[in-house]
Amino acid sequence: VRAQGDIYQVVADVSQFEPPEIVVTTSKHHITIRAEKVAEDGTICDSFAHQCQLPEDTDPLSVSCALTEAGTLLITARR
Repeated sequence: VRAQGDIYQVVADVSQFEPPEIVVTTSKHHITIRAEKVAEDGTICDSFAHQCQLPEDTDPLSVSCALTEAGTLLITARR
């Protein structure tokens, strides 16, 4: 988690996954990123998981995320 002024930011490289394969969830001050690439036979051939905790002064309603064309997931939250 990086802090820039009154904004916290989490950055994750998920370039090996397509947008529908990426799931971001929040619960209280925790953010969980999960991604899975499923092969044609139904097996999981690649996966990514990351969990982090935002500082206590984070506004939980301000959390947003965006995926860049390069495959970088940017999650931001305000104090």
